[in-house]
Amino acid sequence: MSRIAPAEPWVVREIGLPEGEGAMRQAESLFALANGHIGLRGNLDEPEPRGMPGTYLNSLFEERDLTYPEAGFAFPERTETIVNAPNGKPITLTVGGEPFDVRTGELRRHERVLDLRAGTLTREVEWVSPRGVEMRLRSVRVVSFQRPSVAAIRYSVEADAELRVDSDLVVNEEQPPADDDPRASAVIRDPFEPVFHDRDLLVHRTRRSGITVAVAVTHVGADGELVTGPDRIRWTATAPGSITFDKIFAYGWDGLDQRDNARAERDAAARAGFDELLAEQRQYLDDFWAYADVEMDGDDQVQQGTRFGLFHVLQAGAQAGPHPIPSKGLTGNGYDGHTLWDNESYVLPVLTYTHPACVGQALRWRHSTLDHARERARELKLDGAAFPWRTISGPECSGYWPAGTAALHINADIADAVLRYHAATGDDEFMREAGDELIAETARLWRKVSYFDEEGVAHIAGVTGPDEYTALMDDNVFTNLMARRNLRAAALDEVSEHIADRLAVPYDERRGVHEQAAGFTRLDEWKSFAGEDYPLMLHHHYLNLYRKQVVKQADLVLAMAMCGDEFTPEEKRRNFEYYEARTVRDSSLSAPVQAVLAAELGHLSLAYAYLTEAALLDLRAGGESGGDGLHIAACAGSWIAVVMGFGGLRDTGGTLSLSPRIPPRLTRLQFRLRWRGTGLRVTVTPETVTYQADGPISFQHYGEDVTLNDGEVSFKLDPIEDLPAPPTPRPPGEVE
Repeated sequence: MSRIAPAEPWVVREIGLPEGEGAMRQAESLFALANGHIGLRGNLDEPEPRGMPGTYLNSLFEERDLTYPEAGFAFPERTETIVNAPNGKPITLTVGGEPFDVRTGELRRHERVLDLRAGTLTREVEWVSPRGVEMRLRSVRVVSFQRPSVAAIRYSVEADAELRVDSDLVVNEEQPPADDDPRASAVIRDPFEPVFHDRDLLVHRTRRSGITVAVAVTHVGADGELVTGPDRIRWTATAPGSITFDKIFAYGWDGLDQRDNARAERDAAARAGFDELLAEQRQYLDDFWAYADVEMDGDDQVQQGTRFGLFHVLQAGAQAGPHPIPSKGLTGNGYDGHTLWDNESYVLPVLTYTHPACVGQALRWRHSTLDHARERARELKLDGAAFPWRTISGPECSGYWPAGTAALHINADIADAVLRYHAATGDDEFMREAGDELIAETARLWRKVSYFDEEGVAHIAGVTGPDEYTALMDDNVFTNLMARRNLRAAALDEVSEHIADRLAVPYDERRGVHEQAAGFTRLDEWKSFAGEDYPLMLHHHYLNLYRKQVVKQADLVLAMAMCGDEFTPEEKRRNFEYYEARTVRDSSLSAPVQAVLAAELGHLSLAYAYLTEAALLDLRAGGESGGDGLHIAACAGSWIAVVMGFGGLRDTGGTLSLSPRIPPRLTRLQFRLRWRGTGLRVTVTPETVTYQADGPISFQHYGEDVTLNDGEVSFKLDPIEDLPAPPTPRPPGEVE
């Protein structure tokens, strides 16, 4: 049975073997390697045992028909599902005539290490065969950041016996059946048809979407024989005592010269050699961590979890362009491989301040899908663009419209990401080529869906905000405030400005709180949270959820985090306490945002508890649906909780401001970020905060202007009382 070893600063170590399919699938997600372009789940080298095999190429998908018990106008007719690409991972070993299988013989040692600085997955095994032959195995796996189409494995085995290795490149692997969780992916059997094969190359095409993919493979360091068929290339080597080789494979897809590209990338990587691939990987990550690392003194586990989250955010976005960043990254097939709104609202903010080149690519991908969004707007009889709730290539792929099509805030989320990226980078070229058009087209939708009542107040009716347990409401505060920002940035005309100025922000005078949406505080209360089975959506019909004051995830609280200048401090305090008592956190997106407001309002221990929840969601055994891929937005959420929460980072109006504080759990907190090409390091202790810059930078410290030129400045940190936590239905840590 495996366990994650005690927290280490820069590695995640698994000791032993995962027991059971669920644990195996969870580990395969944790130990996935990716670069945003290609991704390899953390399957064992040998084909069995396994939970869910997975090799993913960004935007390699198959189409499926969507069927409805009752059809409706403008319901999407097709959806897209990520498919398991040709797999270059499998290596089957035979020792003294017996197949190596961790479930047989004696497994003396089995250890895997995900190295967050090296960007590698290393596996070490000591095994005794049923006949008593001792074997030692070491493999190192890398998915190159510098060479986006390339992955490689170094495989070394020793034993006092004859050894045989069968190293495969295989297509159309059998997939486990789908479960009934609505968040799980559909399973597509045999998605590929063969097009061409050669000694070192397989070319296939998806049967419906028509995407052609080529993969080229080579083995370096040992002599072997090749056998090739339409769906498999097998390289076989035999030797007494020991075998060591490097397996290098590269992909080409979604373009004209797939075969040539795959072979060229593979050959270039083989010429460079495995050691050079490792050196390039380390250099790339050194550069990343120099501007992204978070250091915490006082909690090794959350320290590890935060770095783990940042690493996987980078793996999801580093080379994603010209494709989207899926909500599971390339660690699994959850959500069918779709990208959702949490990309712009959670993942891109982190990358904007740590690795902004990723963000420009991701937003250019959104711009490349603008024609699909315009077509969807026309279909819905709206103006401008209506960006999809779920998609891979651009069309709307969600058939559940109350929490999909009605969640119009996706438009404003995209516009907000554009504004944040431009403010943080000054990338005027991007704005001319893509950003300005994105802001204008998203804003035209708000101009169309808004209307004025008899008193001249503007409204947006019948929408769903971030809280998917409260659907089809009028004047969702988050949606209206984000739409206001979108309209003002676009400055289309006087009418648009008037709409922005007059948009309703519902407020309950009797209770002294903002309403999440008009009428929310007058809904019936959920009778009791005690003894409930979570998530509620798997145990209660939406008819019950929609009619109650029960909140799936931060919504009004998210509005206060992203549009904080629209609320007074006292309003924030009352709102936070009110919605804490009604938020069940049935989404991994909730805890990071609650951490931000808790820290701002002085609930420091509560904020830290929410940080812990986000940082450890996937690392701990049995994380919520982690077997079908990691929660990339929650991975980003640990950084959000630290830097926006305890760092107090805000960028209102394009101005960088910081209001640092430190939770009682820590003795020192340090984080890094980029702003307009300058790196800023912020070090917080209970007594002081120190800013160190490697170039010119201007920002605000607790509202006061600060300018640095390649130097540092320190301020005394006034103590902040750690306020008690308000009541909440589920204490931090109690999530599925």
